[in-house]
Amino acid sequence: MKVVSELINSKGVSKISMITCYDYSTAKVIKDTEVDVVLVGDSLGMVVYGYPSTLQVRIQQMVVHTEAVCRGLGGEKLLVADMPFLSYQTSVRDAVFNAGKLIRAGANIVKLEGGERVIDRVKAIIDSDIPVMGHLGLTPQSVNITGGYKLQAKDEKSVENLFKDAFMLQKAGIVAIVFELIPEEVAKILTNELKVPTIGIGSGKFCDGQVLVINDMLGVSRDFSPKHTRKYSDFYSIISSSINNYVNDVKSGIFPSEENAFHLKSEIDFDKVLNKTKEIYPK
Repeated sequence: MKVVSELINSKGVSKISMITCYDYSTAKVIKDTEVDVVLVGDSLGMVVYGYPSTLQVRIQQMVVHTEAVCRGLGGEKLLVADMPFLSYQTSVRDAVFNAGKLIRAGANIVKLEGGERVIDRVKAIIDSDIPVMGHLGLTPQSVNITGGYKLQAKDEKSVENLFKDAFMLQKAGIVAIVFELIPEEVAKILTNELKVPTIGIGSGKFCDGQVLVINDMLGVSRDFSPKHTRKYSDFYSIISSSINNYVNDVKSGIFPSEENAFHLKSEIDFDKVLNKTKEIYPK
């Protein structure tokens, strides 16, 4: 999937797979997989930089990581980049300007959180010929207002607001929407009613697609495994075991071996070279 229209037209045809990526080397691997969409998420603040939340991520960081992932993908995957906290909340001008930075860095689509309260910025970005992906439900950049990372749309009023926001975003012209941590039943109805593709994370099986943080699905962290994810590997054990094997080989003298070594050409008189260096640099 390389063009935005393919994402839009996939609704009701085939399930969409989306995964996060933050660096060139991982992007090179993802390039050769069957995943449909790659997201440079502001989740990099937590999994790459060790920040306590996504609120500390700056637009400059998103630009740098988007450029790296873009180079690794080589145009083979549709690339989405998150607009970080305060890159669009401050004004319409800032929203368009910063969205443009991410597009110049190689993104095909920008993703931002919120509905009615940011609709003017969403419209302005789209009017600037920049495709937008919405994000509703749990919006991590609003964690100080929502009170933590927990299930959203749990009562009638919040479900009503969610529907209102979703249809406002669709009317504005978004190409797709992420639903994070909302009840499966709500996500199912929204998916059936909306014309744009829905991509879920912790929102059940009825969305048009799914997205996961790559570090979570690969099991990079030993202690963090949220309910909404599934571990497809145990990278923590694989990486730690590999490092320990390397350390043991170094300490035992097994590494480097002959196959890892380089040698002088046979015609070089090493003794002559050594004698000359002794003359120049006597003890």
